[in-house]
Amino acid sequence: MNKTIRRASVFSLLLVLALLVRATWVQFYDGRALADDKDNRRNAIETYSAPLGDIIVGGRSVTGSAPTKKSDLKYKRTYTDGALYAAVTGYASQAYAPTQLEGIYTDLLNGTDSRLKSVMDTLTHQRAEPGNVVTTIDPDVQKAAYEALGDKKGGAVAVDPKTGKILAAVSTPSYNPSSLTDANTAGTAWQKLTSDPEKPLVNRALRQPLPPGSTFKLVVAAAALEDGLYSSVDERTDSPDPYTLPGTSRDLTNENPNAPCTNATIRTALEYSCNNVFAKMAVKLGQDKVKAMAEKFGFNDDKLDVPVRAYTSVYPSDMDPSQTALTGIGQFDVTATPLQMAMVSAAIANGGKLVSPHMVSQITNSGGDLLEDYDDAGTKEIVSSSTAEQLRSAMETVVDKGTGTNAKVPGATVGGKTGTAQHGENNSQVPYAWFTSYGKSDSSGKEVAVAVMVEQSDAARSEVSGNGLAAPVAKAMMQAALKD
Repeated sequence: MNKTIRRASVFSLLLVLALLVRATWVQFYDGRALADDKDNRRNAIETYSAPLGDIIVGGRSVTGSAPTKKSDLKYKRTYTDGALYAAVTGYASQAYAPTQLEGIYTDLLNGTDSRLKSVMDTLTHQRAEPGNVVTTIDPDVQKAAYEALGDKKGGAVAVDPKTGKILAAVSTPSYNPSSLTDANTAGTAWQKLTSDPEKPLVNRALRQPLPPGSTFKLVVAAAALEDGLYSSVDERTDSPDPYTLPGTSRDLTNENPNAPCTNATIRTALEYSCNNVFAKMAVKLGQDKVKAMAEKFGFNDDKLDVPVRAYTSVYPSDMDPSQTALTGIGQFDVTATPLQMAMVSAAIANGGKLVSPHMVSQITNSGGDLLEDYDDAGTKEIVSSSTAEQLRSAMETVVDKGTGTNAKVPGATVGGKTGTAQHGENNSQVPYAWFTSYGKSDSSGKEVAVAVMVEQSDAARSEVSGNGLAAPVAKAMMQAALKD
């Protein structure tokens, strides 16, 4: 063989080898990437070639599937009472990535989850019958929260303190997920929703942390009692009124100038929501101890999955004493979601133990056979039972005769804490109204913990308060949860 032919043969062999390597790469690497690409329409065609599985609330499906017309996507998602449950279900859209439970359980709901496959499905490479998601949501509590919030902008969460089950997760204003399901009409609906200044797509129950105001005083009180700074909620504190923020000439005053806040006990300070007491208490404890207690309750946890990933509620670090004082009243850079503040009340109601909150009870296959059970949730001790008992006693005083009287529920023992958080520079904008509480039925022993945040309402600024706006919503939710 002459030299030219030999070289041409080697070069041709190298070309063939390169072609084989490239083909293998495309088939086993690029092929998988192309198959998983969100813009690959074949994925959508496959997903919507058959009805999806359902999301169950109170034994009833709140989702469904309907056949489409003149489309290669044979089915589209439908919702029953879509706006009521939007903060729970999210949406499954032919045009946009799914959200909330629809997004987390995509594989289960479209039948591609490997746990759904039978031996025959595996052999024939057929997609399995889709599974279902069974939620912990109580439809009565969900509806009570949604109707009580009404046209107010806000969020509300209810939790069973004993089990960690989330009984309600509501965000208003809401939206109808059905408007986003059809690829032919979703674009117009999406543009309208995303340009709406009220931001209806924001999940205010789980994913919008805001300053919690005086509801955070429960965390500071817990830290003081656990640390031994005060032996009981009825021991007098060393709290001048007004309290001058350390290193400044600024006096921190109280909403009610006639309230008995000078050297008040923790019980009285919670009853009248005395800023001077808890600002001074936070400074005396120091930011590290307050932060440690906040983190025990769940603040600064960036992996809080219920199973929807909740936004992180924040207790800050590296503050000077005056900033630490402001965190004592839930201001400065402290933020919380309604879920987080419901967790605070739930732990106090449950003897100091926090059961991991969750809003999915179990997932099943199409025949109802259990695939995974989430109700055996983990529990951790946040504060001692004696501290929890004292805080419950003080919170009950708040509702009986303090700033939270609008949350009283006939036939139930209720404890709570109001909050009115400043908004804007020098409190120039309408404050946020908060209320967190727990209730226990005097007859059945049923329990519930709730938190409500009202971001905006039509009320006059002078009428914006936790008791005025948020407590009535909490009352409606507790009544629904505690009914026999």
